[in-house]
Amino acid sequence: MADGKAKTAARTNGSRKALALLSRKRTLYSTKRLVEAAKAHGLRPLVLDTLLCNLVLSKDSPKILYHDAVLPPVDVVLPRIGSSVTNYGLAVVSHLDLMGVPVLNAAAPIARSRDKLRCLQMLTKAGIDIPRTVMAHDRANVELLVEQVGGLPAIIKLIRGTQGVGVMIASTVQEVKTIVDTFWQLGEEIVIQEFIAESKGRDVRALVVGDRVVGAMRRKAKRGEFRSNLHRGGEGRLIELPPAYTEVAVRAARVIGLEIAGVDLLEASGGPKIMEVNSSPGFEGLEKATGQDIAGAIIEHAIAFAEARRADGQRRNV
Repeated sequence: MADGKAKTAARTNGSRKALALLSRKRTLYSTKRLVEAAKAHGLRPLVLDTLLCNLVLSKDSPKILYHDAVLPPVDVVLPRIGSSVTNYGLAVVSHLDLMGVPVLNAAAPIARSRDKLRCLQMLTKAGIDIPRTVMAHDRANVELLVEQVGGLPAIIKLIRGTQGVGVMIASTVQEVKTIVDTFWQLGEEIVIQEFIAESKGRDVRALVVGDRVVGAMRRKAKRGEFRSNLHRGGEGRLIELPPAYTEVAVRAARVIGLEIAGVDLLEASGGPKIMEVNSSPGFEGLEKATGQDIAGAIIEHAIAFAEARRADGQRRNV
């Protein structure tokens, strides 16, 4: 609905259920694939630029103005909220929930996933294994902080970094001090994390949809790089995910409250360790590595989720 054609479709194809995608760019791979999959499943997809959604609150009912018109009724929403618009994106998602629209994922779980420390705290409370992690404002004894994560080398991360941005490895205490001081002077929150030697330069991405993993790949960093993110030139290959990894990936998504999640795991000698849980996972690399219809699986779950919400609402009104 970012253009006139979408508005016309909204008026003329009212018989089809509408699925809205919150996305800044309709040309992004994941957005395009979800639009294709929605059409293939008989839905009417609307692509909404998150920042063009104007939120209206009144005593009558909340609504959203998009461009020059009130947003027509939609049956389910898939938020694809980029980190740069997290705050306003969360407001839009909350507003849609207030309007009674089923949203995958909800605002609170998205917010939890964006705060790396909060996310790890919740996983730890649930008994899920993670790399040892430290966050501190008192940097008077960096050596002690490094000891708490198992010594050097150590990983240093921005609390709100994405796609490998703001992730560094330090091999000396002086490197840790320099990196930590630089970030703190810039007002950035960071964590120091355990380096899992046996998983150097590689990790596993599992895409969780509902209560199952619909695709998984092992990502391997390019030569000279320790970050395995595909955006950093890493390579992804299809893997058969062991049951222990599948179980913990689904549990992690459930703990954070996400219906759709990209779960990053490290292959440690003692078993899987959850590194990160992503609430708006891209899946271009995963579809290409696995040959699986990830977009279709997401759309099918969105349909089932909306139908379950609708049925639950009807039972409450009886």
